[in-house]
Amino acid sequence: MATPAGAQERVERRSILEFLFGKKKPREVAPEPTIRKPRAAVRKKRPATTVAKSPEPAPVEKLADAKVVLVVGDFIAGSLGDGLIEAFKTTPGIIVDKRTNGSSGLVRDDYYDWPASLPGLIAETKPALVVISLGANDRQQMTIAGEKEKFRSDAWTKEYESRVERIAAIAHEGNKPTLWMGMPAFQSSALTADMTTLNGIYRASAEKTGGTFVDIWDGFVDEAGKFVTSGSDINGQQVRLRGSDGINFTPAGKRKLAFYVEKEIRRVLGDAAADGPSLQNDLKDLVVATPPVEDAEITKTQPISLSDPSLDGGTALLGGAAIKGNGKSLREKLVDKGETADAPLGRVDDFRLDKTATP
Repeated sequence: MATPAGAQERVERRSILEFLFGKKKPREVAPEPTIRKPRAAVRKKRPATTVAKSPEPAPVEKLADAKVVLVVGDFIAGSLGDGLIEAFKTTPGIIVDKRTNGSSGLVRDDYYDWPASLPGLIAETKPALVVISLGANDRQQMTIAGEKEKFRSDAWTKEYESRVERIAAIAHEGNKPTLWMGMPAFQSSALTADMTTLNGIYRASAEKTGGTFVDIWDGFVDEAGKFVTSGSDINGQQVRLRGSDGINFTPAGKRKLAFYVEKEIRRVLGDAAADGPSLQNDLKDLVVATPPVEDAEITKTQPISLSDPSLDGGTALLGGAAIKGNGKSLREKLVDKGETADAPLGRVDDFRLDKTATP
């Protein structure tokens, strides 16, 4: 039977070029190399290096008769109080009592009335010194006689000066030492400009009522007087002083804030602000040697030469024959009157013509 045409084997025809030159061999295609992805190197984390810090001094026990420093005011006064507590941690004669209200001020007396509250705080704590810091929340309108006055208007300024003077007088009543700490610069240029004006009011009122104004402005601005976030701490190291909001203080900033007030407190309270226990009892029996009064008669003995005592005039050991003088050394005679002593016989600087003469 005939095989169907579709089932017959197909014979490939060759071209004339293949008859002449032969059939080309198919080009072998080299297989693409398999690329292995490198394994991610697992790096061992190095232990964090820790910087050795000097041990902080431990708080000391306060004395029974320790003097109290009362700190009152807004949130700036709160930062100041924290810094002062750290500053006097090792001072047994000083106790810092912080009584602050962060959102208070002298404008909104309906929220917190400082003139009404301060006398009670003073009577309760019986402070030897009062520190005030107010004003950071006072950039707002004030109600005066039922009318609302805009910030820094003439009526607002007059009333604000009266309120500042009143609170300063209450703190200073009975000639109690009073320190009013001024406001620092802030990140907001408008806020900074207003604080400059308010600081002038605080200074005038504090000095008028017998207190002391403590200016901290230069500690938180650069050489051009602009606000800085970081700066030198009390040890001269560059640290961050203010928070990211440009208003609040870091621990280092609080300590620097207190640095200015601490100096005044130590100056005013004197011996009570001395660090560590008193040394008076340990030094009461100490004998202090004082120099003789000028022209007083004192006893001197010339040194003796190891080779020949007679060359320099010393013929006696210490405690033997003594020479009395007028209390002035050769150096003092030379400086005061230009007098020089004669050189001993036989010494290289003995220029006398008659060598047999005795000095």
